[in-house]
Amino acid sequence: MTIQEMKQRKAELGYSIKMLSEISGVPEGTIQKIFSGETSFPRYSTIMALEEALSPQTTVNEPEPAYNVKPLRLSHAYDNYTIADREALPDDVRCELIDGKIYDMASPSVLHQRIALDIYYRLMHFVAENRGKCIPFCAPTDVQLDKDDKTVVIPDVFVVCDRDKINYKWVVGAPDLVVEVISPSTATKDIAIKLNKYRDAGVKEYWIVFPIEMRVWVYDFTKSEIPVQYTFDDKVPVGIWNGECMVDFKEIYENNSFIFV
Repeated sequence: MTIQEMKQRKAELGYSIKMLSEISGVPEGTIQKIFSGETSFPRYSTIMALEEALSPQTTVNEPEPAYNVKPLRLSHAYDNYTIADREALPDDVRCELIDGKIYDMASPSVLHQRIALDIYYRLMHFVAENRGKCIPFCAPTDVQLDKDDKTVVIPDVFVVCDRDKINYKWVVGAPDLVVEVISPSTATKDIAIKLNKYRDAGVKEYWIVFPIEMRVWVYDFTKSEIPVQYTFDDKVPVGIWNGECMVDFKEIYENNSFIFV
């Protein structure tokens, strides 16, 4: 959406600046500056968060719920779900719970899964070679990110170095490194919503991998909120290990080039 289209959509929905801020997670002052033109070049993640908040809401209605939870809504319209609600869903329903909102998760594409597993393999290999205490994981592994009953995420790949955070069921607390591979259905969530959640929860490093654009954004939250950008021609250093581990994205591309064609 253009800024003008966002303003028009906001008026159609009857949202105030405060309401839009609460729905999108974007501060009121930031929204006011964007809509007034004071901020000419808003962050991409901010625009994506506003677009999602202003998009038509999608609801899956259950005339008679087949399970003992509120109807599953794939939007920001309902924000009081808990871990108990999520666990009451059928086993074949794969979703994330973020700040009380449930987000459906479609099955990943072959390319998405191949890239995620290639990254996971390289992290595992480094840990095995160096007898490290950190443990890499890949989806689907649940992370109770905020240690409360409102947020459970399923990162594509992540690394936990504090083994006390790991129990039989899931990981409780922030991983040290998280990697999300972008799919069209998850782009807004990964770039805006989960970016903020990971940063605020204490994740040290967050990678966003764009398979189609063949780009990688690396956020080192211990140093800056601005990502370092790489391409699939680069070797990307793992910051939590002081760059001693390098993920070769050129090699990952070559391993999966038959899918890109």
